[in-house]
Amino acid sequence: MSLKYAILVCLSDGPKSGYDIAKQFDEKTGFFWRARHSQIYRELGKLKDNDLALAEEVPQSGKPNRIVFTITDAGRTALLQWSREPSEPQVLKDDFLVQLYGIESIDLDALRRNLLLRLERHQDRHAEYLVKQKLLENGNSLGDLGRQLALDVGIRWEHEWMDWCTKALEKLHPDALADARARTTNIIPMDMGETRNAER
Repeated sequence: MSLKYAILVCLSDGPKSGYDIAKQFDEKTGFFWRARHSQIYRELGKLKDNDLALAEEVPQSGKPNRIVFTITDAGRTALLQWSREPSEPQVLKDDFLVQLYGIESIDLDALRRNLLLRLERHQDRHAEYLVKQKLLENGNSLGDLGRQLALDVGIRWEHEWMDWCTKALEKLHPDALADARARTTNIIPMDMGETRNAER
């Protein structure tokens, strides 16, 4: 998915400034799609140039004028057409998992610290999702239903990561690693020729 459609979804709720959209990405939509503020402002300019959004300058007393963007009919049509495209599951891309594949060549203490940090972040995000879900539990609009379903995926995702991080930390404990190394060094490779002779 391109950033364009994530911004159009934000604008479909009503007119917003670039600051409003960036804040919404940080607090709501951003749970599932991240973008730097500079990327958001750049994309808003493209939406305006392509007539997918209108920009209106709103005067403010004692402050710089505020630029507010509104989705156009063409923008809503583009959003509708995008929604009809098949949505492919995202390929898992995580440098931490690559580190695990190369565990024999990396700093294990740093790996455990990184794992602890990731566990804390997943715990924080899980708690945030639960709060959002609680706020929507009495909602009965179609929009509320969509947000509830999306949050349910997020809650399950973070819970699975929390569980995995906890188990990985147990297995990467110094004592557990020492046992794993001992088991590895105690394995004596057998010569395939001797094995075949023994089977005869």
